[in-house]
Amino acid sequence: MCCRRLKKERLRRPFMRRRNTIVAGTLIVLLLVVLSGFIARTGNPELVDKVFKVAVQQYTQMLAHSKDLSLYPRTTDKNGQTKYVGIGDWTGGFWAGDLWYVYECTKDQKWKEEATRWTQSLEKDQYNTTHHDLGFMMYCSYGNAYKITKNEKYKRVLIQSAKSLASRYNPHVGCIKSWNSKMSWDGKTLLTYPVIIDNMMNLELLFFASKATGNPIFKNIAVKHAENTMKNQVRPDYSCYHVVNYDSATGRVLNRETNQGFSDNSAWARGQAWGIYGFTMVYRETHDEKFLNTAKRMADFYIDNPHLPKDKIPYWDFNVNQPGYAPQWNYDKRRFPDIPRDASAAAVTCAALFELSGYLGKEGKKYYDFAVATLNTLASPAYMAAPGTNGNFILMHSVGSIPHNVEVDVPLVYADYYFLEALLRYQHQLNALNNN
Repeated sequence: MCCRRLKKERLRRPFMRRRNTIVAGTLIVLLLVVLSGFIARTGNPELVDKVFKVAVQQYTQMLAHSKDLSLYPRTTDKNGQTKYVGIGDWTGGFWAGDLWYVYECTKDQKWKEEATRWTQSLEKDQYNTTHHDLGFMMYCSYGNAYKITKNEKYKRVLIQSAKSLASRYNPHVGCIKSWNSKMSWDGKTLLTYPVIIDNMMNLELLFFASKATGNPIFKNIAVKHAENTMKNQVRPDYSCYHVVNYDSATGRVLNRETNQGFSDNSAWARGQAWGIYGFTMVYRETHDEKFLNTAKRMADFYIDNPHLPKDKIPYWDFNVNQPGYAPQWNYDKRRFPDIPRDASAAAVTCAALFELSGYLGKEGKKYYDFAVATLNTLASPAYMAAPGTNGNFILMHSVGSIPHNVEVDVPLVYADYYFLEALLRYQHQLNALNNN
């Protein structure tokens, strides 16, 4: 059972009392390696309990300080206090989603009531057509609400949200427009029809709407968007561009660049994570092997990358400070003697890999084991906050956008969301193994 009381275990380490600390340290490292391999093979349900216990503590405090249903927790300010955003922000739905995940784990009615209140506060966003993030905003909130409760009102809101998202689709381009027109970093290019890799995540809302209504138009838009993203945004090595700018009349690619990564040709870590997750989800909805292959190859780029740290939490971009990658923004290397990590990218990737591994048969072990190892790192004191700290978020050390100089080495509400999702997916897979 999730969130049951954890048993405290104390391991005696007599060798720590030996004078030869070098030998002792070596033995500890070997022990951790052995234990890590054992956990990957047998599963560790106590890990799920451990994290959700912290989630309950942190979010109880968050709720005590978050009384205004029009302000949604997003990150922390420079003083370490919770920072809130309004209903139009793309991250608003993650907080309700966090609460639904805690309820799904604990079955405590308190969390269902809170999740319901915060979900319903987002209702008017179903008519938001100003950007592409309706999937993040509405499917992470109302989608989880409907999955758990089957309330028909939630389904109606989701269908309208999908209509709003679909209104940004241009058949000449074959993609949903991510942002409204804006200037590029160098101020020389007007991005008239920008499409970002993040947009892959919003397609799940469209697939839901097609199944809920029986109307294939939503699914057709999602599939066409995924195909063109695969064609124009994924590179030959299966890294991806952050932004592709199209001619809205002809669908021709005008330019490719970044908005949050190190350089136009670099591999922004969270962008790579969005791609792995997005193409995995599209394969689930279509069973088209080309999407599975893309998800797998993008995951291989991430997992096998020589610049991935040993603890499996990526730098915010895989190519920071490397030859051949020139940032077009005001980058000062001296500001970052240690390249910031992005726990949010790790959490998104982790959630994606648990699903991806299930579609690959025996070959899926590589991706499953990597996901488990990532979970263990994220749940360690290096990344998971002590209760009462971190603005009452769970994970530390994420990055929003270094080029914009915002949210550098801070908690992020969506890092928590995908971390909790990954844990629940892990638990479901463990339960399935135990029932076989």
